[in-house]
Amino acid sequence: MKKIVMKFGGASLSNGENIRHVANLINDYCNQGYSIVVVISALESVTDKLDQAAEQAKIGNKEYIKLFKEEIMEKHLMVTKRAIKNRQIEEEIENIIRTTINELTKVLTGIFYIGELTSKSRDYVLSFGERLSTTIVWGTLRDLRIDTQYYTGNEAGIVTNDNFGEATPLLEVTKRQVKKKIEPLLEKGIVPVITGFIAATQDNVITSLGRGGSDYTATIIGASIRADEIWIWTDVDGLMTFDPKLLTSAKLIPELSFQEATEMTIFGAKSMHPKALEPAMEKNIPVRIKNTFNPKNPGTLILDELKIKRGEIVKAISLVKDVALVNVSGAGMVGKPGTAAKIFQVLGDENINILMISQSISEASISFIIRRNSLSKAFNVLNAALLDRGLIREVSVEDDVCVVAAVGAGMKSTPGVASRIFSVIARRGINIRMIAQGSSELNISFVVKETEGVNAVRAIHEEFNLDHNGFLDF
Repeated sequence: MKKIVMKFGGASLSNGENIRHVANLINDYCNQGYSIVVVISALESVTDKLDQAAEQAKIGNKEYIKLFKEEIMEKHLMVTKRAIKNRQIEEEIENIIRTTINELTKVLTGIFYIGELTSKSRDYVLSFGERLSTTIVWGTLRDLRIDTQYYTGNEAGIVTNDNFGEATPLLEVTKRQVKKKIEPLLEKGIVPVITGFIAATQDNVITSLGRGGSDYTATIIGASIRADEIWIWTDVDGLMTFDPKLLTSAKLIPELSFQEATEMTIFGAKSMHPKALEPAMEKNIPVRIKNTFNPKNPGTLILDELKIKRGEIVKAISLVKDVALVNVSGAGMVGKPGTAAKIFQVLGDENINILMISQSISEASISFIIRRNSLSKAFNVLNAALLDRGLIREVSVEDDVCVVAAVGAGMKSTPGVASRIFSVIARRGINIRMIAQGSSELNISFVVKETEGVNAVRAIHEEFNLDHNGFLDF
């Protein structure tokens, strides 16, 4: 019996009708003899709304908490009503939703009275999105007479450290616990329905795996039970040459290696957690991206083998927004071992992730890219920790940039790819602020002004014949 882990994202769960469709899809594969584990994200946009509610509670907006409770209650009850036909099951799920949202309201009220929102309490608030949506999917599957059981990620056995906001799974203990919990269910023909995104510390304190963490949940579970494949269901046919929302006819990429996929920060319209592929890669479990609303399409298969087709050089292009460029410079850095380590240690201590790095051979400057929402904190801690000690002369920042990344296995074996990319960018009059290329040669990334990002992508798309019908107007 083929074991498949299926993860459904928010776009697949935007309303009750879609959840009913997802449940029917799962039922169809069960009837075909598949052994299935289901991982569920929050309903579309709910995680962002929970985050906003937590922020409003922190600043003392009590009226917002009241209105938010009414809004989120109405949304989930309406979705339940449209997804579940059996009145008894519907009422059971509605009661669970009311109880869960009342618990959420108490948490938000506590944040309101304390006037403080820690990473720990934020994780707890955000966990309610998946807890609510997974309950509805669980009820809908029961409505279709599927033998199923509901678990949060931590109940399924996922254990992490206490880095709240983006916790790291303790994989060895996690794999043992997930295998022990989930495999007996599959042997009995039961479909486990598990919340994505949520885990817990060894002390059973709720943590999250970070934004996009439901993908990570799916691959962790897949690796733990040695699944045959992991399917990530979304609202596009698979991974595309570029975001189909910006490109009128971006091409589907039928096959991609783990190495290529790892190099891609954003898969077209499908964002993935940066660590999501690691568990699958380690166990060599294929990952397939499929369209919930076009299930007959085979989608994109990500697997271990690195295939290079004749004439295929650049396979996909990513555009990463909401980032900032930080440049640290000073003559005192030249020839002084450990300066870069000190810079990155300061940022690491503040849980600021570095997305891209470049250093000149003179050693007089180091440039790097971070998320834009971390810029203020990074600037302040670098100045406080290093500038006052004379280790650096200046910290300068640019908050109006984006990263363009060209990815493809064919780049490794083809001379002159960088020259072609930068020549076509230059012909468009676009100034490049920073460049980085790893030793894998599967990715060339560079930084431009955010206003020039789409134009840069357009240029590369045309240069490597990835574009057929052109871009939408901007």
